[in-house]
Amino acid sequence: MANVEHGGRPGEGLVGAPETVRARVRALRVGLWAVAAVLAVRQLAAVLSTPKAERLTDLETWVGPHGVLHVKGSLYDSTRFTGTPFGGLVLKPLTRSAEQALGWGWTFGTLLLVVALGLIAARALPPPVSRRTSLLAAPVAVSLLMLSLPVRNALYLGQTSIIPVLFVLLGCFVVRGERLCGVLIGLAAALQPTVLLFAPLLWFTGRRRAATATGVTFAALTALAWGAMPHDSTTYWVHHLAGVGLGGSADDLANQSLHGALLRLGLTGPLEVGLFLALGAAVAFLGLRRAVRYARDGQLLLAVAVTGCVAVAVSPTTWQHQVLWVLLALVGRVGRKASDRYVWPVAVVLVMTLPVPMLLPDMPVLEPVRDNVVLIAALAAATAVPFLSRTSAYYRAPVPTRHAAPAPTRWRRIPLSASGRILTRPNLLLELLLIRVGYSAYQQVRLAATGGTNSGGRATAEHHGRQVLSVERFLHLDIERWVNHAVVQVPGLRDFFDFYYQSFHFGVPLTILAVLYVRRPADHRWARSALGFATLLALVGFWLYPLAPPRLMPGLGVIDTVHGVQDFSKPDYGTLTELTNQYAAMPSLHFGWSLWCGIVIVVLAPRWWMKALGLLHPLLTVSSIVATGNHWVLDAVGGAAVVAAGFGLTYLVSGPRVRAAVAPAGAAVGRPVGVAGRTPG
Repeated sequence: MANVEHGGRPGEGLVGAPETVRARVRALRVGLWAVAAVLAVRQLAAVLSTPKAERLTDLETWVGPHGVLHVKGSLYDSTRFTGTPFGGLVLKPLTRSAEQALGWGWTFGTLLLVVALGLIAARALPPPVSRRTSLLAAPVAVSLLMLSLPVRNALYLGQTSIIPVLFVLLGCFVVRGERLCGVLIGLAAALQPTVLLFAPLLWFTGRRRAATATGVTFAALTALAWGAMPHDSTTYWVHHLAGVGLGGSADDLANQSLHGALLRLGLTGPLEVGLFLALGAAVAFLGLRRAVRYARDGQLLLAVAVTGCVAVAVSPTTWQHQVLWVLLALVGRVGRKASDRYVWPVAVVLVMTLPVPMLLPDMPVLEPVRDNVVLIAALAAATAVPFLSRTSAYYRAPVPTRHAAPAPTRWRRIPLSASGRILTRPNLLLELLLIRVGYSAYQQVRLAATGGTNSGGRATAEHHGRQVLSVERFLHLDIERWVNHAVVQVPGLRDFFDFYYQSFHFGVPLTILAVLYVRRPADHRWARSALGFATLLALVGFWLYPLAPPRLMPGLGVIDTVHGVQDFSKPDYGTLTELTNQYAAMPSLHFGWSLWCGIVIVVLAPRWWMKALGLLHPLLTVSSIVATGNHWVLDAVGGAAVVAAGFGLTYLVSGPRVRAAVAPAGAAVGRPVGVAGRTPG
């Protein structure tokens, strides 16, 4: 397993390029490093601003009444410490003088280790790597590490889990000589025993001296700790079988191992143990065989990541701060098409940086997936994901994405995107992932936009409500109360508008996106981009201008036909606050999304009656939001404004919509219309 070639050729990708291109790459690199620095400062501030009793809780295990690590009794008397006895031994040199500075020093030191880890990983990318990629890879890697849940968890708790990963990368990619490589990996195994799985990887890739040195180093350091701390060593290796049962219950959601997953599924006793051992052996066999194959293929970093993912799965307990190996697996290339290349890395980044509720909805049928999403990612990387070999024709040159020819525009700098308008269908899995995460982020921002329904937020929202009402009265648009009371007098009409308000808001836009995805991929991209921009602009409006809708304006007399009578003496208005931000009213996305639907249908529908139905949807929506007391008339005007801006920004970024027809999926691909001239006839 020889060291791979790091980086591309000195000038590859930039030599011969225009000076403007080189300047842009340099500026982008500086910007990315600035982002990495901001994220590091943010993580530092998040840790050090936490109350002392709540941060670095695992690190506080080392601090006793007589100095650092001068704790009477066993290290494992505290449930916080889950490391090996050798891990406790190497921290013994800390003295009382370090006690006050331990938190600061540990946090700064961990950040430096994260930076070193990112730099090594960036240098270890499998060739070929262009010069541009090699320049940008390091700040991107450091930024992703700073954002990742394992690093944030390790910083918050004061854990040492980054050190074993760093030692393995140092042994595989930095140091010279097999023995030193083995010593570093053996040292990592002494801190985290599942790292011993790297010994078979070394052995079967021809580095048998390194594999032997790994085993000898691990045995020697473990014996040293046993001699110095026999009671703790017996507790860890005998009573707890390499730490099983330390640090909390094994069926806790934080334990992302096969053992933890089986316990959460309700299996216990000998059946669970036997199944865990069988599954662990199968995962180890399949994963290590794949890792050996990728190492021989010249993808050593991917081989290291796959082996680490095996360690995540087969360890009896793998806590959140120990799953950093999964993030390294994003270096593998998956997919023959260029449009498919982003699916795996995006999925890995989302799993490793976002909380599970943002990835999957809270549905009972999805509970097994929600509880084990990191484990599933590790198992996929170890055993299932079809990473491309460097000998594959698609490794360097995937099937390209089809683009439309540049369209003439009125302004010189439009579109801003140089890649042009894409004609091919986006990857469905990636599309669904981004929709889910985007909507979760939308919900979180919308809910937090006003700072809650406390007295200050409520007073501000009601003040803005009076402002809007004054403007409407000046314009003679204040029809909300009249319409609301008129509809209430007709039960059938009231039921219709209540049903329309609650039922069509999500269903119609999703249906349109689905139909366009299947039938008109290029138009799907155009419509989806406009909807995304409009929604982002609406979030800005929610944040800057919290607004009480008519149904939540005391003294106005508007009846809430959907949610029932509101008690204005209670600032939270019951349980509705837990579900949505009731002051996210300006602009109205109920009307905005319906107007987007109408515009898309009018532009794309082939029949006049379809266009008429498309226009009917926003008309019924604006009627329902006013009749039910959920929006002011001017909220609908705001919704129309953000939709218009959404289509405008789409035009600014990618140019005009592709007007030529595109062949459906599965049809013979000839010269795409709009790419190279006009169709005959």
